[in-house]
Amino acid sequence: MKLKNLLANRNVVTILGALVLIVAIYLMYNWRVSEAINPIRIPYAKVTIGPRTEITSDMIAYVDIQEASIKGDVLTNVNTQIVGMYTNINTTIPQGSLFYRDVIVRFEDLADSWIVEIPNGMVAYNLRVDTMSTYGNSIYPGNYIDIYFKGIDNGKIVIGKLLSNVRVSVVKDSAGNNVFENISENRTPSQVIIAVTEEMNSILRTAEYMNNAQLILVPTNKSYQDNSSELTTEISSEEIRAFIESSRA
Repeated sequence: MKLKNLLANRNVVTILGALVLIVAIYLMYNWRVSEAINPIRIPYAKVTIGPRTEITSDMIAYVDIQEASIKGDVLTNVNTQIVGMYTNINTTIPQGSLFYRDVIVRFEDLADSWIVEIPNGMVAYNLRVDTMSTYGNSIYPGNYIDIYFKGIDNGKIVIGKLLSNVRVSVVKDSAGNNVFENISENRTPSQVIIAVTEEMNSILRTAEYMNNAQLILVPTNKSYQDNSSELTTEISSEEIRAFIESSRA
């Protein structure tokens, strides 16, 4: 009866409620402090991991870090989130770095980004190159180039600009690796891939198979102009095109 009467007293109930709230706040505060202070085990890159590389367990080490000091979307589950996954295109994980979600992908999601960027109605064309024809490896993705044709017609040299405003999609080495995705490796250019129309693709392919013929890449400064996004790849010389097409006969 006394307890019932006690609980019926508003002042007592208020005091008890305040005490319960204080205890709850105290326990929550201690839990948050403990969570922030107690270190958790986090995986990090034991070695530098280059682009498009499968991550294996021997590339991973561990460090104890206070959870409050972790910034960003850090991956912590090695078995399900890291091992067996791949570093993304154009991404290098430095030695000592934590593993972040936006730099790690599944193998099936590991696609070259330049393929996605090919405009509708155009196709990729692969120009065979070397260090010399790329001006000491100075032709970069996103650059604009002109393509000149050089051939022989009845003993006379035929030379002229074939295509104008051709945008470089990617530069690759003989193994198909992006030359510029990892600057720590000295990769030799073997392919310059461009986007052209079906008609241009046919003309370029015919030109590359002609005897004593050569396609010459000439860099321009159009990549740095404000209207570069409005440039259209076009055939520059109808005479050169006609000469190339006549070789099919």
